Amino acid sequence: MLRIAVVGSGPSGVYTAQHLVQQTRVPDVEVHVLDRLPCPYGLVRYGVAPDHEKIKSLQSNLRTVLEHERITFVGHVEVGTHTLTPERLLELYHAVVYCVGAARDRRLDIPGEDLPGSHSATDFVSWYSAHPDAVPDGFALAARTAVVIGVGNVAVDVARILARSAVELAATDVPPTVLDALGRSRVRDVHVVGRRGPSQARFTTKELRELGSLPSARVVVAPADLALDPAHADVSGVTAAALPAVNRRNLTVVRTWADEPDPTPPPDGRRIHLRFFLRPVELLEADGAVAGVRFERTAPDGLGGVRGTGTYEDIAAGLVLRAVGYRGVPLPGLPFDADRGTVPHRDGRVLRAGKPSPGEYVAGWIKRGPTGVIGTNRPCAKETVASLLDDVDELARRPVAGDPLLELTSSGQRPVLWSGWRAIESAERELGRSLGRPSVKIPRWEDLLNAALG
Repeated sequence: MLRIAVVGSGPSGVYTAQHLVQQTRVPDVEVHVLDRLPCPYGLVRYGVAPDHEKIKSLQSNLRTVLEHERITFVGHVEVGTHTLTPERLLELYHAVVYCVGAARDRRLDIPGEDLPGSHSATDFVSWYSAHPDAVPDGFALAARTAVVIGVGNVAVDVARILARSAVELAATDVPPTVLDALGRSRVRDVHVVGRRGPSQARFTTKELRELGSLPSARVVVAPADLALDPAHADVSGVTAAALPAVNRRNLTVVRTWADEPDPTPPPDGRRIHLRFFLRPVELLEADGAVAGVRFERTAPDGLGGVRGTGTYEDIAAGLVLRAVGYRGVPLPGLPFDADRGTVPHRDGRVLRAGKPSPGEYVAGWIKRGPTGVIGTNRPCAKETVASLLDDVDELARRPVAGDPLLELTSSGQRPVLWSGWRAIESAERELGRSLGRPSVKIPRWEDLLNAALG
């Protein structure tokens, strides 16, 4: 039997495991899906916004894969420690596929970025998603104005959460501490700002339209921002026709909001300002904390990009969230391309000193960078599994140690198996019932492990 470890239980790891057990070239394949957390599903659990129940329902599909008879979930196991290095994994498994994603946010690299009140959107998402590593509650929700830098889906998600009332989120699985903090929030204006125009924004149209359907918020678009976009003049014309369909649809939606005669929010409601052609150059400070963001106005350069104009605009704000992308994090013992934020590979085979490393593979964001949607991980995983199967004769000759679970336990690890995860789910449903809600996430490491391990 071929024994394979998949490191990471997010979509790329689960799809890799699925391809491994569904292929017919090698009949006997046993897959252990390892994760540092005691909970599976990666960003589907800890990255999808709590009010996106349809996307969160993807967990049911991932669950079906992880319950396959030849797949074993092994949570609360940290790869890269001195007891479980990549070298040690190759002693326990014939092959290892790393699907560890891109856990770090990209920085702006501008003055004031580290001031109190300035955070990555990743930190904010981790907080409201109850990630056990999240900062408990250090966000400046007493501020009247927040600025979200970036025009992708993550930026839209955090803006929507800031603009929703606590009543709207009461039926979701956010922890009580998060719900209470959002209920006390004084944020009433949320500026979502991009350095290029709406025709080049990276959000999907469905996510964008959701902003306009919030009962407690209104979307504001400055016609002057929109007029700068070369594709604005005629959405159906030659300029716009060259755009991908999603960008054309986005432009149409934004245009509708720019034409809105009265974007006044309901009483005690919020406003979401979509701003374009503004590049952040500095976070402003007052009394030792963020007081606003200075932007340089940009303009189309005629080549598909933008140029600075030397004109500046300040937006006063006590909370700034940057949502300008993710970046891979080096895993100790694994090669890493610091420029790309990925593990060097060829068709999914890890490269060491430019040559394929026998038994080591990558899939997902750590392989290709943080691009695509959840479904993009399927063909990515399929390519890696195809490479692994092409190497199967060599892999099968590699000697491996005894039962990996016994080896992990004897080395001091405390694995959480599928039964432990189900115990966490049960505890979260019980917590939800006690609060009159279907299920509520447990945010603390200690409580998660108590539920899983007793």
